[in-house]
Amino acid sequence: MRTRARFGDVEPGAGHYESFYIKAADPSGGRALWLRHTVHQRPGDEPNASLWLTLFDAGSAGPKAVKATYPISELSAPTGAYIKVADATLEPGRATGALSAPALEASWDLTFTDEGEAFHHLPHERMYQGSLPKTKFLSPYPSAHFEGTLTAGDETITLERWPGMIGHNWGAEHAERWVWIQGGELAAQPESCFDMAVGRIKLGRWTTPWVGNGVLRLDGDEHRLGGFGKVFSLKVEDEPTACGFEIAGNGVKVTGRVSSEPRNFVAWVYADPKGPEHNTLNCSISDLELEVTRKDEEPRRLEVSGAAAYEIGMRQADHGIPLQPYPDG
Repeated sequence: MRTRARFGDVEPGAGHYESFYIKAADPSGGRALWLRHTVHQRPGDEPNASLWLTLFDAGSAGPKAVKATYPISELSAPTGAYIKVADATLEPGRATGALSAPALEASWDLTFTDEGEAFHHLPHERMYQGSLPKTKFLSPYPSAHFEGTLTAGDETITLERWPGMIGHNWGAEHAERWVWIQGGELAAQPESCFDMAVGRIKLGRWTTPWVGNGVLRLDGDEHRLGGFGKVFSLKVEDEPTACGFEIAGNGVKVTGRVSSEPRNFVAWVYADPKGPEHNTLNCSISDLELEVTRKDEEPRRLEVSGAAAYEIGMRQADHGIPLQPYPDG
């Protein structure tokens, strides 16, 4: 078990959100699956659970998306599994499930492997135990490969070694603004990946500069990127459908840009347990360009075409992407 569900530890009067999410992309580009198992608990209320499914296809007018929400009786963390929501179970090496909603009926039976280790975005274990930061996240399987089938409506898709990842985040409050960027199989190396999560945190009247962490796995080496000691070297120029960035580690710097067409994005409402909401945009068939500069080496350019993830969370609602008709919480 590379992580565990935290919702069982939350006091009844506290607020909590938690998400286990899967991103898997066709290695030839243009198609991807994004699947979330979530828990939402407003202070003083019982939690509920949801399944969120998005199927991205560059050959269609836009993503297929659906969300179904269930009462606490449909939520558990079975022995040997990470989470179970209604008929959907995520466990080490396998994700199975189904959901039925007026917009779409879907089912999936996936297996996955990852030869790499889990990546903990927060640099110290004690940061996962305390109240701060209010958002905690890690990537239990940052360079996974998926096999199996997904049926969405009348379409069945077979996944054959689709690269992707599984993530886990939880907390009492979302960041004021955040960006997540992920790409796998860099330079045709199966276990390589880039995974970056950065945010701006609200502290009273003030909002911090961008701060966050990432990992670059390339050529058999792992480079930790970002962190509190690299705040002033972290650069993020975010837009609803594109983002330029620069993030550094010890002896390595990654400069890049991720983008896709607006029609390839899905937009959802994410609510903090205490109430304020974000609009969250995601495209898991984005194009990612990276320039990696390592000490005493020439810069190296890498590309992921139509198979990278770009997510941005924001307070603004004027981004132009149609919002899915599902509340959060």
